[in-house]
Amino acid sequence: MNQKYNLNDYPLWTALVTPFDAQDNIDFATLENLVADQIAANNGILLLGSTGEGLALTLDEHKSIVEFVCQLQPNVPLMVAVGGSNLKQQQEWVSYCNQLPIDSYLLGSPLYAKPGIVGQTQWFDALLSTADFPCMIYNVPGRSAVEVEPEVIQNLSHHKNLWAMKEASGDISKFESFRTAAPELAIFSGDDALLPYFAQAGAKGLVSVAANAWPEQTAEFVRRSLLGTCPNLFQTWTKSVNSLFAVANPIPVKVLMQQQGRLPLADLRPPLTHLELTDFSAIEQANSTILSWQ
Repeated sequence: MNQKYNLNDYPLWTALVTPFDAQDNIDFATLENLVADQIAANNGILLLGSTGEGLALTLDEHKSIVEFVCQLQPNVPLMVAVGGSNLKQQQEWVSYCNQLPIDSYLLGSPLYAKPGIVGQTQWFDALLSTADFPCMIYNVPGRSAVEVEPEVIQNLSHHKNLWAMKEASGDISKFESFRTAAPELAIFSGDDALLPYFAQAGAKGLVSVAANAWPEQTAEFVRRSLLGTCPNLFQTWTKSVNSLFAVANPIPVKVLMQQQGRLPLADLRPPLTHLELTDFSAIEQANSTILSWQ
């Protein structure tokens, strides 16, 4: 495996939104602009995560997005999300992406089935063994309905492709238990607002929703959080970032990005819709706060 990047040199990964046009097709011209924004901020790019509405896209759309971004030849690393509940299909997806110039995978817990420690270990081990690139395991019980337990990480710690973990349970004690289970594992916060706390506990960085709307500012937020140089970061960012989760992600961030002019439309794929957000005052205030933040 010839790694183009040292992935730990990228403390911020943006879980990129997927833009759609008025006919509900992928808006590739806008996608190119969104990629350019992240390149300018030197942020790693995650494609097809939950923020990118990956589960609402067809397999052909998955392929077209990854292939399109790869042909742009961004000079930042690319991560591709792997999620669902059918192991064979996910292995086929990983095998397909192995042929492309990407750099890593985000491996989500299997949805709906709620496997235990043995089932999770088998799931992740199969995907890690299929992958040709380093992998980040994703703990997000709010979406998967099951916690990744520290024992699972211990069981997998021998695997050469296990690089990192995205911890999005919102529980600092859970974060610390993963550090104990696998001291060499790079652990990234999956909660924008909690990074200052997780940084104190040894986080390597952030996988972010907010960086879609504020790429440069979020990169600076991450830098200062990891250095511990700005004690007021939590208060400054929490209210602003929380406005992006007033309703299901990525609804608010897409609405905000349309207001900013980054997206022509805020449209999402069903069952999500931008019509869920009826009060824009919180995101407007957040945008003003973050853009003026020093």
